[in-house]
Amino acid sequence: MLLAVNIGNSNTRFGVFKSEEEIISWTINTKPYRTEDECYAKFKGMYGPFGFSKEDITQIVVGSVVPPMTHSVVNSLKRIHSIEPKVVDRNTPSGVKHKSKQMGTDLYANAVAAHELYPGKKIVIDFGTALTFTGIDENGQTLGVVIAPGIKTALKSLIDETAQLPEIELKAPEKVLGFDTESCMQSGMVYGFTSFVEGMIDRINREVNDQCFVVATGGMSAVYAPLTDKIDQQDVLHTLKGLGFLAKEKKPTE
Repeated sequence: MLLAVNIGNSNTRFGVFKSEEEIISWTINTKPYRTEDECYAKFKGMYGPFGFSKEDITQIVVGSVVPPMTHSVVNSLKRIHSIEPKVVDRNTPSGVKHKSKQMGTDLYANAVAAHELYPGKKIVIDFGTALTFTGIDENGQTLGVVIAPGIKTALKSLIDETAQLPEIELKAPEKVLGFDTESCMQSGMVYGFTSFVEGMIDRINREVNDQCFVVATGGMSAVYAPLTDKIDQQDVLHTLKGLGFLAKEKKPTE
């Protein structure tokens, strides 16, 4: 089975592909950054609760946007499995074409999965530490990217920079206009960001002169996707699926 590891700024998500349709997934916090030995100790026994063993893993692919953690994760997995993990990035061959020398591995994997799974023009919205929008056309050419503060990033900034605003649960309140601090903040964070997402989708559609298929991924996508009819597919494993496709790609010389 393939083990895919997506090292993000907030969380590191693991996914074991039992098949192309069945992926067993779990996450751990990326911070605090761990040494190779700490990763080894933490990862060595992580498969048991999910019903399989380390011997079931025959291939490993790693994508990372956190350079300080890449080495520790890759080397610890190599020690555990005696398998050389394949580390992928924007230069890994695929059906996606781009001109960027700065595209993050997560955005690239999102574009690859969208190109492989959905026809026509697509927008992938990743509700992660940053809130990103990636456009891909029907031929796999990237159309560009939007980067904005992520939901939890914005909420933390709001709370940290104010004296009386509390921690809140990110869920939709009953009404847009609230009367208590918690519901007022929930409205701004949930309905406000939903409106932002809808507005960006409309702007991108106008710019590319098409109605793009919209995929939402990332940990917070489950909160926002049900609140709008502009998101066509919500898939928290979308980035892992992109890494899975990249794991299959061979170098041009192979």
